[in-house]
Amino acid sequence: MNKGQIASYTVILWSAVSCYVLASLLNTYGTVFGKEVYERRGLAAALAGLVAHAAGIVYWWTVVGHGPYMSRNEVVSSDAWVMMAAFLVFSRLYPKVGRAAVIVFPSVFLLIALSIIFTPEVRTLTPIFFSVWLIFHIGFYKIALGTIIIALAFSIFYILKKRTRFNWLQRLPELPVIDLYAYRFAGFGFIFWAIAMLAGSIWAYNAWGRFWGWDPVETWSLITWIVFGIYLHLRRFFRLGGEGAASFYVFCFVVTIITMFFATHSGLTVHIEYFR
Repeated sequence: MNKGQIASYTVILWSAVSCYVLASLLNTYGTVFGKEVYERRGLAAALAGLVAHAAGIVYWWTVVGHGPYMSRNEVVSSDAWVMMAAFLVFSRLYPKVGRAAVIVFPSVFLLIALSIIFTPEVRTLTPIFFSVWLIFHIGFYKIALGTIIIALAFSIFYILKKRTRFNWLQRLPELPVIDLYAYRFAGFGFIFWAIAMLAGSIWAYNAWGRFWGWDPVETWSLITWIVFGIYLHLRRFFRLGGEGAASFYVFCFVVTIITMFFATHSGLTVHIEYFR
């Protein structure tokens, strides 16, 4: 790897950042002022950013010789890419999801901007990292994050629409619909998170000879899954809904952030070896 390759990679990522910033501005303006044409332009800018971002990930993959899951830069950048890709797919399948762009687009921008702060580096993989279970483990966590952020957007929408009277909030779906979308996408996240943990335990057995070791990351991941399970259980069997469910979900999201972006960098976890 040379300075020219790092510079090329950085330029590609910054082009993606520029598109994501433009997408955020256009979409926010269109949402607040009821200008659907600007919302569509925001989606187009987001798609352009996704393509540029994908080009950057693929380029770096060819440079380092492995997927985007070893250094901090690679992990956070691919988190952002999967989040945007998941949103665009779901918004295509379920048009009402498109309103969540006002939360998703800035989140993606912040993630990829954070990834650029971390210096790109080449990591030589040991044989234990060449496993399909590791790919499933990491990939499904990223998909889970993409669905969890959509559920967060609808939970925030519910609270805002319930408590405030901003004009743009009236263009959102009715409260029961917002509540339902938050519930369903939280369910998606719960399922993807469970698959990621299962794949991780299989990979851990192959790598370290044990399925579970109560490592801080494993423990926090289990806590997060249980918290989401409590949320879904309360909604399904105890009819928790409305503002109470939305507020509880915000707490679930905070736990998710702790697990994915703080526990993984703890010096007490073996997962820190990814980033040394």
